[in-house]
Amino acid sequence: MLRSPIAAAVLATAGLLAVAAPLAFAQEGARGAQADIRHAAEAARVDPRNARNGASLDGILADAQRRHPGRVIEVSYDDGEYDIEIRRNDGRIVELEYSARTGRLLDTDYDD
Repeated sequence: MLRSPIAAAVLATAGLLAVAAPLAFAQEGARGAQADIRHAAEAARVDPRNARNGASLDGILADAQRRHPGRVIEVSYDDGEYDIEIRRNDGRIVELEYSARTGRLLDTDYDD
């Protein structure tokens, strides 16, 4: 039994932080992935290699998540390719590389 109201308040605050902190980090991660997606889509849109036949990033993301259900944690665009990282539902991280022009999956790597 707690002997003082201060000890009870400290214990309650610690419990609240133990629950709130992971939720805050999860929300920040989701916002970061959305920003990555917008940035990658814009980079691909202005790349002249994709002017005529650029694949839809939405379609690529749907394909990536169909292949590897989980949470998209990072999306980037470089040199005509989208790189997508997904934390799968089993906890593993998979990195997928897609052609931004055709939408074709080029490579799949698993982080251990």
